[in-house]
Amino acid sequence: MLFRSVTAAEIKEFAAEFDPQPMHLDEEAARASMVGGLCASGWHTCALMMRIIADGFVLDSSSMGATGCEEIKWLAPVRPGDRLRVRMTVLDARPSASRPEMGFVNARFDMFNADGVRVMTLTPHLMFGRRPSASGAAAQ
Repeated sequence: MLFRSVTAAEIKEFAAEFDPQPMHLDEEAARASMVGGLCASGWHTCALMMRIIADGFVLDSSSMGATGCEEIKWLAPVRPGDRLRVRMTVLDARPSASRPEMGFVNARFDMFNADGVRVMTLTPHLMFGRRPSASGAAAQ
């Protein structure tokens, strides 16, 4: 299982460039906010999830990208020191009707911190290359 730890420095660095809201940049302002302390941007959390997924299987697969996401939910703050992991659940899979060498997988990715709290969920529509069958056509 792959884990990724998060530091305050990287939370602030990402926020400074991409999501400069006070709860992601300034510890005092974050304590006074509704999140009660410094936390990663939701977009930073998405990027962290992508890194875990890429290292976990995508880079060693026949991934052809994705056509989009049905839903993203940020369920709990990601804090400095959190150790994150991702679980993938395949919801359904089907071959492409027009491109037999390609298939579609609808999945749900759940990201958890070390305490087992689900901090984010994402439901993408993934595309993968399909193995050829013994006859040379893409597998069914």
